[in-house]
Amino acid sequence: MADHKQLFVEQRDQRDFAVRKGKSDRASVVERTQQKAIEKARALNRGKAPLVERVRNTKTGGRNKWRKP
Repeated sequence: MADHKQLFVEQRDQRDFAVRKGKSDRASVVERTQQKAIEKARALNRGKAPLVERVRNTKTGGRNKWRKP
């Protein structure tokens, strides 16, 4: 079961980054860079690291994978 309080940072089609709560339709915050979105997510949910969408392909994983910053 997904934690509804968990925050996610994901890239939008507009190439900016949205901070969302689990199961939400709307973004809580939208930032131009992934780093700024991670900082906002940490400020919104102190004590729990956000899950961040991988936005590039690597040797160990591709896009649409989640990582902790």
